[in-house]
Amino acid sequence: MEMRTFEVAVDGGTLVGEVAGEGPPVLVLHGGPGLSGSYVRELIPELLPGHEVAWYQQRGLAPSSAGEPYGVEQEVADVAAVLDGLGWDRAVVVGHSWGGHLLLHAIVSIPHRISAAVVVDTLGGVGDGGEDEFDEEMAARTPSDVRARAAELDAAALRGEGTEDDASEAFRLFWPAYFADPAAAPPPPDDVRISLPAYAGTFDSIRAELPALAVRLEGATVPTVFVHGGASPMPLSASAGTATAIGDAARVVVVEGAGHFPWYERPGAVRSALDGLERDAP
Repeated sequence: MEMRTFEVAVDGGTLVGEVAGEGPPVLVLHGGPGLSGSYVRELIPELLPGHEVAWYQQRGLAPSSAGEPYGVEQEVADVAAVLDGLGWDRAVVVGHSWGGHLLLHAIVSIPHRISAAVVVDTLGGVGDGGEDEFDEEMAARTPSDVRARAAELDAAALRGEGTEDDASEAFRLFWPAYFADPAAAPPPPDDVRISLPAYAGTFDSIRAELPALAVRLEGATVPTVFVHGGASPMPLSASAGTATAIGDAARVVVVEGAGHFPWYERPGAVRSALDGLERDAP
């Protein structure tokens, strides 16, 4: 898979990404926030046949140089800027985890730029988004001998404290818990980095914006499919409740036997959801 690098000027610097393939455009938004997004490269091959697919590193980490301001409004503006930079008037957007939550904001803020949305195991748009249940389940799945250390490091990162190495250690300690069978989880990506300012600052913004998001989503018209791992630590209510808030334009697909990263454990599931959206498009 040969990918071409692109750069887009935005407020605070540049965003750097990769694009490959030919056909209708698909933009992938990685999770985090503040996380190195290269892990979505594992998803790109299943989306590529018949499409031009791009992803970019969100602000806060190299190779992108853009830093502050961190927050939902700025990240939505970055999505629009990347579409502009790629020369795409509209695209299907695939968002994973925090990237899925960002996509929820985008379908109500810039709906004219998004032809369809594939929201993968997302932090939801109603209530607390499922955050508390997710945290509890992640802790329950993490071995007791490392659970306290992982939770301590993650809590410090959310406060913007500690070091990047501390935050990366927490991610690696929690990594197996993301999967349907933690004992069979693949190794974590070896290039994981986390920007503490982006992680803490964006989460503050997420929580501040959540109370109004459910109302904004009511009657959204962008065709949207939620792809949710049937064995994910993220509660199904995060996707199902948000789909209900949207209404007729949204539906939920549960991928049995998959955790938070469905393409690892059930390859083809995300592509199947994308194909279904495209078949149903008017």
